[in-house]
Amino acid sequence: MYDVLIIGGGPAGMTAGIYACRGGLKAAVIEKMYVGGQVTNTYELDNIPGFSETISGVDYALKLQEHAAKFNVETIYNDVTKMELEGDVKKIYCGDTVYEAKTVVLAMGAVPSPLNAPGEKELRGKGVSYCATCDGAFFKDKVTAVVGGGDVAVEDALYLARFCKKVYIIHRRDELRANKTLQKKLFEEKKIEPIWNSRVIRINGEDNIKSITVEKVDGTNSHEVNVDGVFIAVGNIPQSQDVKGIVEMDERGAIITDQEMKTNIPGVFAAGDIRQKALRQIITAEADGAVAAFCAEQYILHKD
Repeated sequence: MYDVLIIGGGPAGMTAGIYACRGGLKAAVIEKMYVGGQVTNTYELDNIPGFSETISGVDYALKLQEHAAKFNVETIYNDVTKMELEGDVKKIYCGDTVYEAKTVVLAMGAVPSPLNAPGEKELRGKGVSYCATCDGAFFKDKVTAVVGGGDVAVEDALYLARFCKKVYIIHRRDELRANKTLQKKLFEEKKIEPIWNSRVIRINGEDNIKSITVEKVDGTNSHEVNVDGVFIAVGNIPQSQDVKGIVEMDERGAIITDQEMKTNIPGVFAAGDIRQKALRQIITAEADGAVAAFCAEQYILHKD
């Protein structure tokens, strides 16, 4: 029997594990792939307090793992197949293996949203990507496009400009949503060309991408743009499908919590990108994880 079981090994989950173990609780993190989550897909991080030098997402994930090991946070690499969250004993199923806990922290994060454009699904892995740092190197000296206008989209465009000969950034509005520091870097990069007030309505090609069809958001001026690759960065979908119908969510599938990370089920907390919140960043995920672990400890103390 664990005091706390944490589902997901990203910044929120690992921070929850660190705080739980520092608080003397028996805790474990269940992660189906690798520690770090989406942060491992980020080429450079420069907005984390305490890291004055830029650090890669992979290196940051390793730091998280090392920190968790220092406090003996148990990491279970397995895929959760079912959760029973009601009652005093929570049960987490990983196939035939069942883990029991007094409390659970849901920290499964989010995954990139698709465009749902014709050709996207068929050409995924053949030029369509959702991770510039994963796949960008395949497009050296080629032409690529990034779809989106937030921090991730601008970061992707800047990363691709390091080795692509041309990068388009296509956004539905006439200005970007990314922070001003990133925007300044983007507008100074001569390889990057914005296409404003536009959307991608089709991705063209058979074995590989040949072009994208772009039109103005008002439905006019449809034209093709020749590219070798398309990187989609239009937001994220919370990974909450395993608890759909169990905990309360908004229309996007983000789990609804209070400021103590409590869900509608006693003893069940949510932290990080899976939670309904205004700002999804590493620092806010870590804060969520710390609060969730502390409040899980308080729940156990008052329950006992």
